[in-house]
Amino acid sequence: MTLPGPRILNFAGFMACVGLMGFALYAQHVLLLDPCPLCVFQRVAVISIGTVCLLAALHNPDGWGRRVYAAFMAIFALCGMGVAAWHVRLQNLPPDEVPSCGPGLDYMLDNFPLGDALQMVFKGSGECADVVWSFLGLSMPSWVFISLLVLGGAGLWNNLRKFS
Repeated sequence: MTLPGPRILNFAGFMACVGLMGFALYAQHVLLLDPCPLCVFQRVAVISIGTVCLLAALHNPDGWGRRVYAAFMAIFALCGMGVAAWHVRLQNLPPDEVPSCGPGLDYMLDNFPLGDALQMVFKGSGECADVVWSFLGLSMPSWVFISLLVLGGAGLWNNLRKFS
């Protein structure tokens, strides 16, 4: 049995990201779970990996081009995993250590310099510490972490493997 080529697997990675974003939008608009600022950054990571996967599938490069796409997939996956891990940490803080709720992301970006807004986002807020959804005992940021780990690993493997 032969494995599909890199183009097909890159497209599969794109479709996985579409599925993840589809569920995120379902959770937001149907389950009425508004995303906190950290959730928004995790979405940006998923969309970024999906975009790179789609570009890699359309371009279908050889040699160094595949390595460039693999590097971008890994960078976006690692960034998203870092945000998701921080989010999980906030969710597991003792109640007396949970930061108080802060302003929304739109307000922060409109009223503070970007560096200050990002610092406030990563400091976290009470809304980021709430676990409002879980599946099999894992919160949504935990599942995003796992998904990004799989997508990043698969993207690296697919685009760095020898293919003839």
